[in-house]
Order: sequence, then structure tokens, then C-alpha cells
Amino acid sequence: MKDAGTPGNGRRAAARTSDFPLATSVGAAVRFTHLAFAEDLQARLAAHRVSAGMWFLLRSLWEEDGITQRELSRRVGVTEPTTVQQLRNMVNMGIVVRKPSTTDKRKMHVHLTASGRALERELLPYAREVNLAALEGIPAGEIERVQRTLERMRGNLARRRAQRQATDSAGGGRG
Repeated sequence: MKDAGTPGNGRRAAARTSDFPLATSVGAAVRFTHLAFAEDLQARLAAHRVSAGMWFLLRSLWEEDGITQRELSRRVGVTEPTTVQQLRNMVNMGIVVRKPSTTDKRKMHVHLTASGRALERELLPYAREVNLAALEGIPAGEIERVQRTLERMRGNLARRRAQRQATDSAGGGRG
């Protein structure tokens, strides 16, 4: 009797975790590192009732206030429904307002209120503190190398996504 995972029985062999242990996955290492950063930062943000999701929206708005909801979603890498839900919470907190575009009523622009802008002075030092703690004892050259490597990895994956989308478009999205 053949094992269910062996070739020749009509089933594809299941990938074994021993062939690609979690400890050797760069993607897992990046994710676990991100989670550690987020947990440390969230411990400080909680006192201000700011969630991790709100944090990334605020960071983007502190860099450029008044962008559209769609652009905000794109910049922070979340879906539009997720952004809308976070923005509702932020509007209720009085830290942002949404205003219709003067040129296209379908678009909503997001603006910081004075309270939202003031949070930058209060919260940004927490992010610096978490980064400094994470980078303690790591030479500047090594940090720069990691940043360059991560940028290249994002570029590689962006090209892969573009190729996949082009293939999906050419095939009409059919599998």
C-alpha cells in the first residue's frame, strides 16, 4: 500500500516542514520581528487609545495631510474597508476629519485635526524608543545593509506581484 503523500498514487506529495523549517524562513523572521516591534509600540500607544492600525494611518498623515482614503490605504498597505473602519474610530476620537473632494465628490480626503497633529509630538518618540531598543548593539553599517536588503526584497516581490497581475489580466483572471 502506497503512502498518501508518495508520488504515483494520484496525490501530490505534501511539502514537509523539515524541508523548510520556520526558523530558516526570512518571511517568518520579518513577520516575527514586526510583531515584536508592534507589541512593544502598542504597549505605549494603548494609553492614548491608538491602535496599531491607527498608528500607521497617523504616520502617513503626519507625512502628508489631506490625502484621499484610497491613497492612505495604498500607502499603509491595507484594504480600503479596513482604512474606513479605522478612520471611523479616528473621527470619533476627534483626531481626523473626512472631507469630500472639491473636484470629485466620490473621493474623500482625510485631514488631521489639531488633536491628531498634536499626537505626533506625543507618540513619535515612542516609535524612536522602540527602534533604538531593537537596534541596540547593532553597528550602523549592519543596519544600513538590512534596510537595503529589505528594500530589494520588497522590490523583488513587487515585480513578482506585477508579473502575476499581468498574467491574470492576460488570461482574464481565469485559473
